[in-house]
Amino acid sequence: PLKQRGLQPMELKRIARLARAGDRVLTWFAGFLVLLMLLYGGYSLWDTNNVMNGGFISDELLHYKPTGVNDCARLQELMAKNPDVVGWVTIDGTNIDYPFVQGKDNQEYLNKNVLGESAVSGAVFLDTRNSRAMTDSYNLLYAHHMDNGAMFGDVDRFLDRGFFDLHRTGTLYTKDGAFRLRIVAVCSFAASDDIIFGPGNLDQASMQTLLAHISQTAVHADTDGAGFDARIIALSTCSDKTNGRRALLAEIL
Repeated sequence: PLKQRGLQPMELKRIARLARAGDRVLTWFAGFLVLLMLLYGGYSLWDTNNVMNGGFISDELLHYKPTGVNDCARLQELMAKNPDVVGWVTIDGTNIDYPFVQGKDNQEYLNKNVLGESAVSGAVFLDTRNSRAMTDSYNLLYAHHMDNGAMFGDVDRFLDRGFFDLHRTGTLYTKDGAFRLRIVAVCSFAASDDIIFGPGNLDQASMQTLLAHISQTAVHADTDGAGFDARIIALSTCSDKTNGRRALLAEIL
């Protein structure tokens, strides 16, 4: 039948060689695609790991952390490197241990670190409506929520009552010195909450409204002793709900 179609032995050999060559090309191409997928997967894991770990405080920045109540010289060094730096906040027993900044608006430091460099994890930053002197009665800090506990990811740990009860202290450092923090509540609320997201130097009525609202939205709270003359700082971040937010609130002592 092959002879009837006019195919000669040399032609058959040529066809066979072409078929084998085609198989080799397809095999090489498939291997190349697999290699590309492996390389991309490896890069994605590497990049994700860098992003996640990049949210933790670096040894370089820890150099600038104040070493005591009356020693903020290191923090002032950091302020000299970036005039946007305002202070440093630490919540004992957690990964929340960061310098914080105040930008020209509340978007500037979403994707920049405390030194002003591009960073997916962003920086901890003070609401632009607050005084840089941290003298307002209600101060509001923001940071990304990271699943590995970096930035303000550890706010979620306070949802556990046992953890909340055992971790009630922290420190706020500014150029004027150090202030102890007493954790008073962890709250869940909507991104549209005007009371939580209404920082500033509140009058007595507004502070009473804030404290009442904290009690209403709190997962856990202990606001005893925090009166209308209290100074409050809130550490706000995203939650696992669409348009949901979560905040750890402390009294500045």
